[in-house]
Amino acid sequence: MKRYLDYFWPALGLVAVVWSVKLLYDKLRAEAAVDQGVRALLGAGGVWGDLKLIAGVIGAKLADIPVHSWLLAFASTIAAYAALAWYDRIALLHLGKARGISFLYVAVCSFVTYALSHNIGASVFSGGMVRLRAYTAKGLTAAEVAVLVALCSFTFAFGTLLLLGVVLVIEPQILRPLSSMSRHFAIGDGAARAVGFALLAFCCVYTVGAWMRLHSLKFGDFRLVYPRLPIVIRQYIAAPLELMGAAGIIYFALPSAGNPGFLMVLGAFLLSFSAGLLSQVPGGVGVMEAVFLAVMPGVPATAVIAALMVWRLFYLLLPLALSIPVILLFERSQLGKATRGLQPPPGGH
Repeated sequence: MKRYLDYFWPALGLVAVVWSVKLLYDKLRAEAAVDQGVRALLGAGGVWGDLKLIAGVIGAKLADIPVHSWLLAFASTIAAYAALAWYDRIALLHLGKARGISFLYVAVCSFVTYALSHNIGASVFSGGMVRLRAYTAKGLTAAEVAVLVALCSFTFAFGTLLLLGVVLVIEPQILRPLSSMSRHFAIGDGAARAVGFALLAFCCVYTVGAWMRLHSLKFGDFRLVYPRLPIVIRQYIAAPLELMGAAGIIYFALPSAGNPGFLMVLGAFLLSFSAGLLSQVPGGVGVMEAVFLAVMPGVPATAVIAALMVWRLFYLLLPLALSIPVILLFERSQLGKATRGLQPPPGGH
């Protein structure tokens, strides 16, 4: 059975590559098809014709963004993905498994994990499988990888609650325009600020639990350890850094005229991206556009769409494209190890 599994995982990796390439093309095509004239031409000239149309449309929409905004958006992307790698490092420290695993290895694993899960959705499956392959190769058990995935997810959720609490306390009016999308947002500024304080209170309670060194929970042979204070302090830094970096991509790509400010952009990002993740919509397609257009009535809709396109380009599409050769190289190395393991020793029969 082990021999079959040695070939199954590389085959699964190849399927992921093919799926990723198709997903990358479909996403770019969907972005270009927003223009009705382009939509009518798509398909007439074959794949290469479609690629030329897609490139032309995207280039025209992004040409108005100044160079310094591109550079700042790119720097925000680097900060966001560096913080995502820190998520994994924090989880390894919590497990006591950081020794012997370089930060470069962790960063590459994290990059591929999030590149796939952000685009494909179903992050527990898509991202979890990548981490399972990468970290079991470094000696972690499947149960330890499961804890790592859970803690990374919680770090993201913790950062979201923390920053959303700050946004609602300072800018509770952010929910007003969203009441047209759902009646659940029509709660008034006072209630919105109260929700913000409640979210911050939850973060404080979680921190106090770490400070008090709460006991771990045991479920049979499985033990769930409450994160210690040094781990929580790292979460306080890494999670906001990642989320602010991701939101910064959009903020820097927006025009200055009518820009509501970073805090409002951050709030819109937290609400829309979290809704997209909960609904398992890859990249939050449709959800993000609706939220941002509602929160930013003073910014031209075309400028908002262009800024979100920059976010998808830097945060979703380019990482997805770069992750494909990484998967191929990793699976090629794993397949080589499996093949060498099947070869008889010198002089054997």
